[in-house]
Amino acid sequence: MTIDAMHTPRHKSASGDVDPTMSSVPATQGSSSIHTDEPPLVQVSELFKYFPVTQGLIIERQIGSVKAVDGISFSILRGETLGMVGESGCGKTTAGRTILGLYRPTSGSVQIGGIEINGIEGEDVRLLRRKAQMIFQDPYASLNPRWTVASIIAEPLRVHKLVATKAEATERVKELMLLVGLSPRLFNRFPHEFSGGQRQRIGVARALASDPQFIVCDEPISALDVSIQAQVVNLMEELQDKFGLTYLFIAHDLSMVRHICDRVAVMYLGVIVELTERDELYENPLHPYTQALLSAVPIPDPKKDRARQRIILTGDVPSPINPPSGCRFHNRCPLAIDRCSQERPEWREAAPNHWVACHLVV
Repeated sequence: MTIDAMHTPRHKSASGDVDPTMSSVPATQGSSSIHTDEPPLVQVSELFKYFPVTQGLIIERQIGSVKAVDGISFSILRGETLGMVGESGCGKTTAGRTILGLYRPTSGSVQIGGIEINGIEGEDVRLLRRKAQMIFQDPYASLNPRWTVASIIAEPLRVHKLVATKAEATERVKELMLLVGLSPRLFNRFPHEFSGGQRQRIGVARALASDPQFIVCDEPISALDVSIQAQVVNLMEELQDKFGLTYLFIAHDLSMVRHICDRVAVMYLGVIVELTERDELYENPLHPYTQALLSAVPIPDPKKDRARQRIILTGDVPSPINPPSGCRFHNRCPLAIDRCSQERPEWREAAPNHWVACHLVV
């Protein structure tokens, strides 16, 4: 790899930070190579989400912002699974929640099925909730302990008026329980009477109740035993094949991401640094951060594991309140040059359908 000295930095404000109101990334960047005449189901363009940092007990004043998501763009085709990986605190969960409208974006555009979610209110929010759902990370905290399984799964049916009678709702709940591998005889039990894997299946059933097109899976297997993780992932793949679901799969486990995802986006400190097809990412990672992540993935073969080069990153992840200038990764990157600390790298297509933000990749 050689240094390309002619990259153009992104739009900046007078303070030197990237201006959330300025867009320099075409909306179609990061789209899949899957051939289809349909437009992407999910289109994210220059999405920013900042959380205010305040000071003072009586009179609060804002002294800064947590730049949790700092200008990301990608699209997801119908029926596709896009993986999103990165260290804890890099903004993956915030991105997923903002895409669904659980957090209001600071700026940027998110379209799901052609509907712009930024600024929608009232009845439009309810319609969005039917089209897009979320499976949460913690199956122990995401279910109401005072409700039975029947009430939990039936709530979306009631909210979206998908059933006319209580008997119809009960029948639909039992169908959903069978669909996710739970016995309908357990529908009057409470969440504490189920194992972690069973609770996550309840969460999947609840997400499916409204017949959604798009589901954000926020680390749905990280709180489960390894043996149960495979069962839940296989269930999600079966449901995707059966109903044509589209997933944004947020995870830490790179091995599992390679198994379930079609494409993978790598996040670091609020920005996406690389996005490409699954096999291309694992066989030809371009960004130094991606290379470091993949070098830490365990390999079953001891000989291959000893022979490969490990990349040990130095230092800690910087604070999202005051991220580094230029490339977010430059203070930990073993290949960093002076330019990396001064200019934010351009988000560009380094190879067909392989997007990366790095000054050193040409």
